Amino acid sequence: MKTVNVDLADRSYDIHIGQGVLEQAGVLISPVLQRPRVAVVTDSNVGPLHLGTLEASLKASGIEMTALTLPAGEGTKSWPYLTQCVEWMLDQKIERRDVVIALGGGVIGDLVGFAAAILRRGIRFVQMPTSLLAQVDSSVGGKTGINTTHGKNLVGAFHQPALVLADTAVLGTLTERDYLAGYGEVVKYGLLGNASFFDWLEENGKRAAQGDMDARIEIVRVCCQMKADIVKRDETEQGDRALLNLGHTFCHALEAATGYSDRLLHGEGVAIGCALAFELSARMGLCSQEAPSRVRAHIKDMGMKLDLGDIPGALPDVSDLVDLMAQDKKVIDGQLRFILARSIGDAFVTADVRREDVEEILRHRMP
Repeated sequence: MKTVNVDLADRSYDIHIGQGVLEQAGVLISPVLQRPRVAVVTDSNVGPLHLGTLEASLKASGIEMTALTLPAGEGTKSWPYLTQCVEWMLDQKIERRDVVIALGGGVIGDLVGFAAAILRRGIRFVQMPTSLLAQVDSSVGGKTGINTTHGKNLVGAFHQPALVLADTAVLGTLTERDYLAGYGEVVKYGLLGNASFFDWLEENGKRAAQGDMDARIEIVRVCCQMKADIVKRDETEQGDRALLNLGHTFCHALEAATGYSDRLLHGEGVAIGCALAFELSARMGLCSQEAPSRVRAHIKDMGMKLDLGDIPGALPDVSDLVDLMAQDKKVIDGQLRFILARSIGDAFVTADVRREDVEEILRHRMP
């Protein structure tokens, strides 16, 4: 088992990464409990697979468990299910010193984290991410929230978990599509600030996708360490943390355009967005033409969605897609900020982007 520490003074916490972490959950969670009782929120995909293992592990450590299972899918990250989640916790008489466990992917982690942030003005929670995307990104750093009709993650709070338990063995239960969607966030880390990691992914990404456990543990460890380092410097996204949104400006517009449906999974949108961000960077003369070609080659080599034409169904026209970007959280004084790149591993934030350049990049990739 590998351990990464997120150093935030009195709110610091550990991320435990490895095969079989789920079976050790009772032992690992016990030190953060004030009383031997937890509430677990999961979804209809994850619950049947992993809830029994978690309950057995907790029981072996003398910890009582109560659980709520919500529907799987991005639609659960919304007002109605936030209300259901909070009301259920109150029904269970969850106290301020108690702990709630988010057992699931990014949707459950974000939703339950936000519920924990607002319940009794803040209770503690443990992230138990079961998807690659959640293990490498969304479970770490304390971003919680829900989507609204206006856009993605526009309502939420920064609320750090007390502990993160990432069992890489559960990644074996993912569909190929879900694993590769999570890999979109993995690629992002290499592109934004770790060129040697991107080199490693070009050599080992397929090995990890095929199930190599050592490679999977290394992927999660490196991504979590990078995120922990960034969050330590900039917890509430006033500066460096915005780099973690590489590819997300395009991604969030595409997710809104597809109604947050299974037409486009978040990580798929991130991969497409990263490719577009590098193409925009090259068009603006910020990086070489070789960089976007290399990014596209790796994404294609992994068998992932790469172009707008890979998204099933019709998309809005280019102008409407750019308008959707205006609801992005990174808008300041009405000015949209992009994360662009000087090279692989060297990203930066800028508002100095012409709309016509963005439209031209999108037009070039339209089916």
